Amino acid sequence: MSVEELAEAGATEQFAFLDESSKREIRRALLTAVAVPGYQVPFASREMPVARGWGSGGLQITLAIIGAKDVLKVIDQGDDGGVNAVNLRRLIVSTTGVSWTTDVRDATIVQTRHRVPEEPMRADQILVLQVPVPEPLRGVERDMRELARMHAEADYSRMWVSLYEDLVRNGVITQTTGYPVLVNGRYVLATTPVPRWDVPHFDGSEVLFLFGAGREKRVYAIPPHTRAEPLTFEDVEFQVERTEGAACALCGAPEAYLIEVPGRQAWVCSDTDWCERNRAAPRAARSEAELTETARSQNRA
Repeated sequence: MSVEELAEAGATEQFAFLDESSKREIRRALLTAVAVPGYQVPFASREMPVARGWGSGGLQITLAIIGAKDVLKVIDQGDDGGVNAVNLRRLIVSTTGVSWTTDVRDATIVQTRHRVPEEPMRADQILVLQVPVPEPLRGVERDMRELARMHAEADYSRMWVSLYEDLVRNGVITQTTGYPVLVNGRYVLATTPVPRWDVPHFDGSEVLFLFGAGREKRVYAIPPHTRAEPLTFEDVEFQVERTEGAACALCGAPEAYLIEVPGRQAWVCSDTDWCERNRAAPRAARSEAELTETARSQNRA
């Protein structure tokens, strides 16, 4: 049933599940987050029909900003068919009536867990990220008052020491997910569990990135055209994950974030939409070539 049909029937369901005052409160928090990039803004996280830690923060952001004309895409570790993605998409679509897609190029709002789409996104799109742990300094300090002081004074020395110790101990910085970035030269921000492969996407992008942590009751943002530089040393270059000689077993793409197929010595693209379009491109090229050859044959005849 569409939103219009629900309204005509006098149904009591709220558009986008949340009541209007809740959505306004979340939008006000998001405006503060956009105005102060990287700053963690507290908000009154609501109880949602999903467990906290399973995307309730990102879900609340999407429900607060989505409109009837938006087109939604939800992915879980790059996969549109993941359990988390399917369940969240079903909830959002059933309470809003909006259209949904698996093609990132057609979406206006993309909600994601663990990945940034491989396809470069546009300025008219918003990427909402689900965040389990928003505090980047949690690994070096547990006391909330001390964490607040460190952020207020931009005292990130202990984070630098932690990265240095990791480098000395292992020869490389081993942190693979949630790699910290410095936003606009001021706040250190946690990039959620996205792999290091996705960290460069945040720097100077045209896209508005909104981060939501429902369990921790925090939202933060990286607005378009904002510096988001990974913490690294001058003589140690920031590197993303690479496996020499690896390529997707399905589409053959070497320049994508690849995941290993369990039980097989094979790699596939994490982003299923990207992989499918890469596989479709050669088929389309072959079809066009076949049509051209057919037309030439008919002309010769």
